Amino acid sequence: MRRIRAAVLAAIAALGALCAPALAIAAPAMWRVRDADSEIYLFGTMHVLPAGLKWRTPLFDQAYARADQVWFETDMRASPETLAALMAKYGVDTDRPLTQKLTSKGLDDLKPLLDRRKVALERLDHLRPWAAAMMLSVAPMVQKGASVRTGADATVTRAAAAEAKPIRTFETLEEQMRMFAQLPESVEVQYLEDVIAEQVRPPKNGVALQKAWMNGAIDKLAPLLVKPMRRNRPALYDALLKRRNEAWAEALGERMQGSGVDLVNVGALHMVGDDGLPALMAARGYEVTRVQ
Repeated sequence: MRRIRAAVLAAIAALGALCAPALAIAAPAMWRVRDADSEIYLFGTMHVLPAGLKWRTPLFDQAYARADQVWFETDMRASPETLAALMAKYGVDTDRPLTQKLTSKGLDDLKPLLDRRKVALERLDHLRPWAAAMMLSVAPMVQKGASVRTGADATVTRAAAAEAKPIRTFETLEEQMRMFAQLPESVEVQYLEDVIAEQVRPPKNGVALQKAWMNGAIDKLAPLLVKPMRRNRPALYDALLKRRNEAWAEALGERMQGSGVDLVNVGALHMVGDDGLPALMAARGYEVTRVQ
C-alpha cells in the first residue's frame, strides 16, 4: 500500500490590493487576469517541495486572502484507499511487466540508475510506463527531503480546507490518471525513457527546477522543458499541457462571467508559452498582467 500510494502521489504525480506596477523581487510567477468586475490570479506551483521552504510572498498571501474560492488541478485530499484503487486501475499492468515494454536501450539505462538509488527493479516492474516515469522524475527531489505533502498545491489545499475557503478543482484524480492511461503505449514508453535518459545523462544546459521556480524564471522553463516536449513529443505535449490548459481556460472564462476574486494554483509549466494559461486568457480578451 505504501509503495502504491507513493506512486500515486508522484503521478499527481507537476502552480485593488495587488496592483503591483513592477516585479520588485524574484518570486514564483503569478499573473492577474481581470475584467470590469472579476479578478483571477494565476499562480504557477511546484507539486514537490522540501519542508520549510519560504515560497509564500505578501503578494500571494494578499491574493489568497481576497479569493472567494481557490482552484487546483485536482483534490489532494483523497484517502490512501482511494489512491490505491485508482493506481490499481490506471497505473498497474499485471499482464505485461515494464521490462517487456522498454527498448533494450531504455532497460540498459534503467538498471544502473536503479542500482545507484538502491531500488529493486521489481518495485517498478508492475507499473505502467507513465506511473514509473512520474516516480522517477520526482525521486531526486524526494531523496533530498522534498515531498508532495509539502509542495505548494498540498500546502495551500490544507490551508483553504482549514479555513473553510471554497475549493474548486479542474479535474478529478480519476480523470488525471485516465488521461495518462489513455496515452498510446509508445508515447508512455517514450516519456519514461526520456526521464531515464535525462537522469543518466543530464543535459549540459539543464535547469534547476526549484531554483528557477523560486526566482520566477519562466523564461528558462520554456526553451528547456516546454518547447522540446512540443517539438519532439507532440502527443505528450498535447495531452499533458495543451488540451488541459484549453479546458481550464474555458472553465475560467465561464467564471469571469460572474464577479469576484479567484486564486488558481496549478503547475508552473501550465503558465508557459502560447498555450499557457496567461496567454490563453489574454487571447480571450481579458487584461492579463504579471504581478510577481
